[in-house]
Amino acid sequence: MKGLIMDYELNVPAILRRAEQLFPRKEIVTRLPDKSFHRYTYEEFAGRAKRLASALRNLGLADGARVATLCWNHYQHLEVYFGVPLSGNVVHTLNLRLHPSDLAYIAKHADDRVLVVDDSLLPLYQAIREHAPFEHVVVIGSAPDGTIPYEELLADGDPGFEPADMDERDAAVMCYTSGTTGQPKGVLYSHRAIALHSLASAQAGTLSISERDVVLPVVPMFHANAWGFPFTCTLVGATQVFPGPQLDPESLLDAFEQERVTITGGVPTIWMGILQLLDKQPDRWDLSAMRGMIVGGSAAPRAMIEGFQRRHGLHVIHAWGMTEMAPLGSVAELVSELEQAPEDEQWAYRAKQGLPAPFVEIRARGDDGLVPWDGATMGELEVRGVWIASRYYEDDSQADRWTEDGWFKTGDIVTIDERGFIEIQDRSKDVIKSGGEWVSSVALENAVMGHPAVAEAAVIAVPDEKWQERPLAVVVLREGETATADELREFIAPQFARWQLPDRFEFVDEIPKTAVGKFRKTALREQFAGETVTAS
Repeated sequence: MKGLIMDYELNVPAILRRAEQLFPRKEIVTRLPDKSFHRYTYEEFAGRAKRLASALRNLGLADGARVATLCWNHYQHLEVYFGVPLSGNVVHTLNLRLHPSDLAYIAKHADDRVLVVDDSLLPLYQAIREHAPFEHVVVIGSAPDGTIPYEELLADGDPGFEPADMDERDAAVMCYTSGTTGQPKGVLYSHRAIALHSLASAQAGTLSISERDVVLPVVPMFHANAWGFPFTCTLVGATQVFPGPQLDPESLLDAFEQERVTITGGVPTIWMGILQLLDKQPDRWDLSAMRGMIVGGSAAPRAMIEGFQRRHGLHVIHAWGMTEMAPLGSVAELVSELEQAPEDEQWAYRAKQGLPAPFVEIRARGDDGLVPWDGATMGELEVRGVWIASRYYEDDSQADRWTEDGWFKTGDIVTIDERGFIEIQDRSKDVIKSGGEWVSSVALENAVMGHPAVAEAAVIAVPDEKWQERPLAVVVLREGETATADELREFIAPQFARWQLPDRFEFVDEIPKTAVGKFRKTALREQFAGETVTAS
């Protein structure tokens, strides 16, 4: 017997209808390149998104055609986020921090037919145009000859256009992985995945975003759906604030204060820079409205999480996810019984990756099969759920990333404790195998970054004749601070067995980073371990 429930399509048009009907007067704010602010309402945004959908149909786009973007975080990019799926097509965000050769490969592989690009990023378009298949180029800002001005495209749209109620399993959004191993790989999200991901992100215990919030995503809209913020905020009617291209700590703190931001999110490198500035000028900004700073993309040091809370009263929410997961996987908010635990235990849990989000299931597999949830036994994390990719777009070479029974292999080496809290120990390609035992580079990095003189630290494996591999720490010191290798080793020694401590500490001015702000360990291994790396 089946239930007697309506067949209601979970899709992007349904998200927009709700915002337009229930929250028409709520604001969407964008900081422009000249640092002035553009403001309009959800009602105005919805009208422009629908006009864009109509205009794209007039260009002959239908049935899942890909529309690429090369844009910063701003209100026009939000219009594209919604207008393209409303037209029955797929919005494909291109990561503007990738090398032009990678961008050209991605655009060609995705068969992008239209590009929407900021005028400030036209030089990047020029670098890929000969190798990319765009039929139309739409420019936000000053449009050169041979391109379509964005506002003129919108003017050609039908102001009375109403999107079809498309099948929730149709494709809506496409993102590519950053290509840290091999060529970038495409992930194709359905309307249903976007809708359910948005609903779960709004739930208490995950990101807990509501209509009362003012949300500023520091995470770029060109990376992993901006962690779903644009769709989640629109679903619940939260005020959205887009920072534009100014992402330095001072500009972000100014925006947090001026707009009374309550929720923000970005990678650890962003927050480490902000923490350093707040420590120098603790009384300059009024951040009393801020109730949550979401950090993800790579593991956040416990010292950073504690530093924000103890010195500035700011609550850091540790989250984990992947492009293949749309991207939310887990959130480290304390469950009720842990709120009664000793303070040190609470900090330890807040530094973990947390509990899986609703409709995300987890398990970990070691050499001998699935590992117990004991908080000690390590294995590769496997996941399944309603917004997790079932395969890569037009790429069967990575079929082994999925198990025979359909779980996705994340590549993260983790422990899972009896409560279900995930703690990432390493990426499978970064874990250090010394004398037959695993050493967590993440744990060592977080410990070293707990030293007050350290700004950043990355740990890599270097070959060793006796032990196979040994850890080496690459360290950036804070401006004006000093520390020796012996001092750092002594500082972290109480947290590790002696054999786990790094044999070497190398001091550098800067640690190279990937296009999404993670430490680029391939470059460090090439520099310090004599490893030759072939760029993708």
